[in-house]
Amino acid sequence: MGNNISNIKSGSGFDFLTVVLYFMLVIFGWFNIFAAEFDASAGKSMFDFSLVSTRQLIFIGTAIIIILVIYTIDYSTFDTYSFVFYIGALFLLLLVLIFGKEIKGNRSWLSIGSFTLQPSEFAKFATGLALAKFLTISGNINKKRAFISDTAFGVPVFLFELWNPALRATLIIIGVPTLLILLQGDAGSAMVFSVFIFVLYREGVLPTWFLTSLFVIITVFVLSLFIPAERLIPYLIIPLLSIVLLILLLNPKRSYQSVVFTLIVASVLLVYIVSAKYIFDNVLKKHQRERIMVLIDNDIDPAGQDIRYNLKHSKIAIGSGGFFGKGFMQGTQTKLKYVPEQSTDFIFCTVGEEYGWAGSFALIGIYLVLLNRLLFLAERQKDKFARIYGYSVASILFFHFTINLSMTIGLFPVVGIPLPFLSYGGSSLWAFTLLLFIFLKLDAHREQQMVRK
Repeated sequence: MGNNISNIKSGSGFDFLTVVLYFMLVIFGWFNIFAAEFDASAGKSMFDFSLVSTRQLIFIGTAIIIILVIYTIDYSTFDTYSFVFYIGALFLLLLVLIFGKEIKGNRSWLSIGSFTLQPSEFAKFATGLALAKFLTISGNINKKRAFISDTAFGVPVFLFELWNPALRATLIIIGVPTLLILLQGDAGSAMVFSVFIFVLYREGVLPTWFLTSLFVIITVFVLSLFIPAERLIPYLIIPLLSIVLLILLLNPKRSYQSVVFTLIVASVLLVYIVSAKYIFDNVLKKHQRERIMVLIDNDIDPAGQDIRYNLKHSKIAIGSGGFFGKGFMQGTQTKLKYVPEQSTDFIFCTVGEEYGWAGSFALIGIYLVLLNRLLFLAERQKDKFARIYGYSVASILFFHFTINLSMTIGLFPVVGIPLPFLSYGGSSLWAFTLLLFIFLKLDAHREQQMVRK
């Protein structure tokens, strides 16, 4: 106990601005949950435990206890026991596959009486800790990769070093929880783990061309869905081949290796374009295909289901708020239950309807300030473990923020991604609180940390 107290005194304390932003979001989230659900005509007290807003208050109180616990324990605990947290998270994910409770088509919950827990939320911060630990102790995979001009036709070194045990282990750390969550049927949560690519890029494990290639693959896949199969050749394949030819002609160093490598890449892309339709029709599940198609084709009717209805009323709720909104608890779309999952995935609809463009802009501004602050804190770390974990925190929050807002306004399929600190739910709030305040704990003791570059 005395050791913990001395650690608290020697630390500089949690970053004040980040803590203020956290509580601003949490409190504002509770007001929106309350506004979306409370019905004065029902005769219930605002502290009635049958209301999700009341349960959210309990979750907030528990989150504060989590913060106090993090504050009192030694900061080195998270470094020392990072793999223990990771293994514990994997164990919970395995328990879900065996004993999990199915809710809305996803077997993602552990249930003990009336209490439910979603382990996939906690796997995010645990994976961030494990990744930071492993990249810290593996010294030779954090250098920028380059092209080799005289080996294997200029294929990047990175492709060969996939056989490097250290790099394979890094990908396995990310891949195992992703796979377990996919087996639960929760594709949305599994997608979150893709953001660790940005962490690997920041640490030099992945080169720029890898991110560029990933962007091209995603873009080509989306374009192939827009373009009918019979028009793929004139609309996509011929332009692609023209671009490849132009690159070869304008390249002043047209070595034999670079030409062969470029042609190999072009051939792989062509095969991918042709197979994209097959992947869409045979790999994705029916409800996943429908959620994508309602964004692409305004006239499609997804088998009579309410996917388009949900998206339509989400947009109506946000748009009906105008510039300044209808006022607190005055949102008709959310109050009359037109908006789906209005306290969880679609909480932003309540913000748009009741506070309008001005309130939405202010909320987005708070998130952007928080993300910018986290990047600043990550860069000032003297310890590599803390820096990598800090970038993991920023990347996860950015993904949730971007995807949640995009799906509520029809720019991304509905995938069940909560808005950090605003959406209703104990698991998400506790997990985001752990994610953020573990990093703030590390930052508070950055002057005491051993410098490990």
